Order: sequence, then C-alpha cells, then structure tokens
Amino acid sequence: MTDLSGTIKELIAQRDSLNEAIEALQSLSNGASRNGSSRKRTMSPAARARIAAAQRARWTKFRAKKKSA
Repeated sequence: MTDLSGTIKELIAQRDSLNEAIEALQSLSNGASRNGSSRKRTMSPAARARIAAAQRARWTKFRAKKKSA
C-alpha cells in the first residue's frame, strides 16, 4: 500500500508540473493574439468594391487581349 501511495504522490506532482507548463504556454498564446497577429481582419464595403472593380478591369483587359490574339 505504501508503494501505491508513493506512486500516487509522484503522479500528482507530474500533473501539477504539467498544469504549470500548460498555463505558461496558454499565456504565451494569449499574448500573441493580443498583439494582433492572429486577429481576423475585416474589410470595409468600400474597400471590397474597389478590389472587385480592379479585378473586373483586369479580367476585361485579359479577355480583350485574348480576343485580339
């Protein structure tokens, strides 16, 4: 029985050290998201419209070049 209780104490100590390591890693990942590196970026409707218009112009130019060739 004493051997089993010693094993249990060792396992509890390992669990505690793993929990500390997990907390440290989580704090690192939380810090990374605070500085904006993993934040989702959104685009304004005006920006989307500008990009769409530019892409339509590129496709129009491409199709015109393809037709003339």
